[in-house]
Amino acid sequence: MNANIKAPARALEVEDFTQGGAHTAMSAAQSTGASSVPRYYGEALLALARERRNIVALSADLTSSTETDIFRDTFPERFLNPGIAEANMVGVAGGLARSGLQAWVHTFCVFATRRPFDQIAMQVAYPRTDVKIVGFLPGLSTILGVSHQAIDDIALMRALPNMTVIEPSGPAQVPAAVRAAADHKGPVYLRLLRASAALPEGTPWEPLELGRIQPLDDGDGEALIVASGLMVEPAKAAARALRAQGIAVAVANAHTLKPFDEAFIQRQLARRRLIVTVENHSIVGGLGSAVAEVLAEAGAGTRLVRLGVRDRFAQGASMPWLFERHGLTAQGIADAVREALASGEKTR
Repeated sequence: MNANIKAPARALEVEDFTQGGAHTAMSAAQSTGASSVPRYYGEALLALARERRNIVALSADLTSSTETDIFRDTFPERFLNPGIAEANMVGVAGGLARSGLQAWVHTFCVFATRRPFDQIAMQVAYPRTDVKIVGFLPGLSTILGVSHQAIDDIALMRALPNMTVIEPSGPAQVPAAVRAAADHKGPVYLRLLRASAALPEGTPWEPLELGRIQPLDDGDGEALIVASGLMVEPAKAAARALRAQGIAVAVANAHTLKPFDEAFIQRQLARRRLIVTVENHSIVGGLGSAVAEVLAEAGAGTRLVRLGVRDRFAQGASMPWLFERHGLTAQGIADAVREALASGEKTR
């Protein structure tokens, strides 16, 4: 070591890039208990593979993190690990699909979409090969920061012709999402997060009809909250809080981002004064943009408020801290609805 090189005055601390200690590490107890959490996606894919011998799985060296280790161990001859080479993995999947197989590729959302985008466009979307791209760690669900936060993946996949985009609301809807993706002949991007806890006993499995927004509470009310993925539960909680204050709000789950259920949004225009979209993604190109496109083409006067990541990158921090910072909590959603309704009253 060169003796003339001086050490910096102080080492870079975690707090320097997590906004004042927002980072929270998983406790030892959480880490120990993680292995007991059911792997809803992995089990759903395995069940399908038992039924359909043409299903093959690929992993970009994230086998355990994408719950595909149980597939690998059960059907080793139908599993491939191309390594940390996502573009090559997509190309291999396209070739397998052209030979009559249904190829499911797995990695984190940002690596599943941004890194191999050209391969997805040319070897999956354009030829309509039967490839299912499964991304984990959606949006702000990771502590690993900008390099791993997928806040533009839906925008990228929505822009591709022939691509179907699905984001289930949570573990209870994952099995239906997996089956819907498998039943669809052609490219699918499936965006989800591994469960951090088992579903409460008796929780029913949620259905999913491809291309249809799912009304969760389609009652009367001037406002409608349309949410996707991890934002569905906070949206439901926000609606409950607002109803307790005498503000009637309907809630819907947009689990299919493409093809988008334009007819559902169009039916709301005569019923709602306000539509609020909530997404764990940039407000550019995702759910908010999809709804805005419908409203603009309909020439509707219904007000739209888009909640999500504003046009910026996020920080490396815990998911709860990030969601609060970006207004993606039940409180943040409820506040946005109240403010928008109050603002509309003043302008009438």
